[in-house]
Amino acid sequence: MKKCYLGVDIGSVSTNVIVMDEDEKVLDTLYIRTQGKPIDTIKSGLSQIKKRLDENVKILGVGTTGSGRQLGGIMIGADVIKNEITAHGVAALHEIPDVNTILEIGGQDSKIILLRDGVLYDFAMNTVCAAGTGSFIDRQAERLGIPIEKFGEYALKSKATVRIAGRCAVFAETDMIHKQQLGHNQEDIINGLCEALVRNYLNNLGKGKEIKPPVIFQGGVAANIGIKRAFEKILGCKVTVPTHANVMGAIGAALLAKEETSKSGQTKFKGFEVADSNYNVKSFECEHCPNMCEVVEFYRDNKLIARWGDKCGRWSNNISEKREKVAQ
Repeated sequence: MKKCYLGVDIGSVSTNVIVMDEDEKVLDTLYIRTQGKPIDTIKSGLSQIKKRLDENVKILGVGTTGSGRQLGGIMIGADVIKNEITAHGVAALHEIPDVNTILEIGGQDSKIILLRDGVLYDFAMNTVCAAGTGSFIDRQAERLGIPIEKFGEYALKSKATVRIAGRCAVFAETDMIHKQQLGHNQEDIINGLCEALVRNYLNNLGKGKEIKPPVIFQGGVAANIGIKRAFEKILGCKVTVPTHANVMGAIGAALLAKEETSKSGQTKFKGFEVADSNYNVKSFECEHCPNMCEVVEFYRDNKLIARWGDKCGRWSNNISEKREKVAQ
């Protein structure tokens, strides 16, 4: 029987599932668009990965990360529920043990993580400016009529530098149109867009930070070789893109699950059957104190299995208690 670990990264744009064996080799990966339906996406991901796995597989541990990690962890029965910073850091250290800088760019957000001697030293996140995320490149590729998969290849053909304002996505688009009107060729403009994204990222997230090699580039945008080259040009050092760059968060979650279950000797994994259950979420406002916490209740097949959102633990610590309005 093959013994494996699951890592699940539930983000706002995508949900990634990976399967790792006991030797920490990634056996399979799955990428699904979340589309605002994390419960349905998690069910679909588990169902698909089960069909792709050999039936003679035993899951020894599960880890969840991403913005939907709490929800996913309760659904699946996760042994570890960790934030994205920790998960990406663990995955990067597994790939490059002496890594000092992690550059991570996804579709809707981006982050920079600094490590020193294998320990988290500093980090910063961008969740507000589109110009430093993959959505910026997606939009420009669509405008130019170029498949996003080919965007990086076009950038590598550039022979001249075309500087495009990258401080803001709106201004960058206006500046790109202006450069087109001046007659610059498409390859140079595309390369200029890649460099604009990198400058925005470094100005927003890397300002005042010492970016030391080795540098690793993670996230979906790492597949764009034009962005990788732009980072190497501006930073003046080699940038490594791992084989599974787009699912590093899920890999980190699986590695953390392996570490946790090796201590406990057992897993909380509820089995792939959770994909066949029905889930729904309800909420209410607790009136017991001035905090007025919004308490979320999570049901599986009409049975209450979890509560969260209360600051004092009044409800989350007692899920067997029926919902009722507490008298002032």
